[in-house]
Amino acid sequence: MTKQRKLILDIIKSSNGHMTAEEIYIKAKQTQPSIAIGTVYRNLGLMTQAEEIRRISIPNAPDRFDKFTGPHEHLICQNCGVLSDINVSDLKDYLQVQTGIEIISYELNLRYICNGCKGMEGSNE
Repeated sequence: MTKQRKLILDIIKSSNGHMTAEEIYIKAKQTQPSIAIGTVYRNLGLMTQAEEIRRISIPNAPDRFDKFTGPHEHLICQNCGVLSDINVSDLKDYLQVQTGIEIISYELNLRYICNGCKGMEGSNE
């Protein structure tokens, strides 16, 4: 593993959230000022293919990267875009029973309005 790839992976693994490539690049530049944005994007692609990390695609927003590659779902606030992990237990088994096919993997992003945004909506009334 190259030192750039290790740095990018360490940044993702130490994050408490789901960072964008730009956020990862900014953080990587603090440690390795010579790193290029292209290097970050290329390594994110390689790490996603190798299933070391998970890419979360969100329409009309930058992709985010997740350190957890195991089965889990995401909540995305429709207003502010905050992204959170959730785990709906036995969802894969349920889907397999309902469809009658073996599910290899899936992605589920649930949209909602977070409590912070609900509070702001209530204060505008």
